[in-house]
Amino acid sequence: MKINNNSEILAPEVQMEGASNVRMKILIGPNDGSGNIIMRHFFVAPGGNTPFHNHNYEHVIKIERGRGIAVDEKGVGHEVAEGQSLFVKPGDLHQFKNPFGETFEFLCIIPNPAK
Repeated sequence: MKINNNSEILAPEVQMEGASNVRMKILIGPNDGSGNIIMRHFFVAPGGNTPFHNHNYEHVIKIERGRGIAVDEKGVGHEVAEGQSLFVKPGDLHQFKNPFGETFEFLCIIPNPAK
């Protein structure tokens, strides 16, 4: 078993084209011995957004704190908040935006793309 102290994990700025004011921690991943899944913690600052993008794998998202806008494959925005979870199918375009005044945080669990 591997136990991490999440407060000690760095949250570098996301360096993906189309990302703005987004930081991400890898809470559990290959460096922890996890060969199959990765758990990431995203922080979207007020006015920030992830890219409008897709992946060839499914993933699950749990809103941790604050509220934001989840943009679906048709470009329609849906307000989401703490206590909600989302499922994104492989290939679905999606994006997260934060037009609100506090940081929007969510966990994202994905398969290890290196597999």
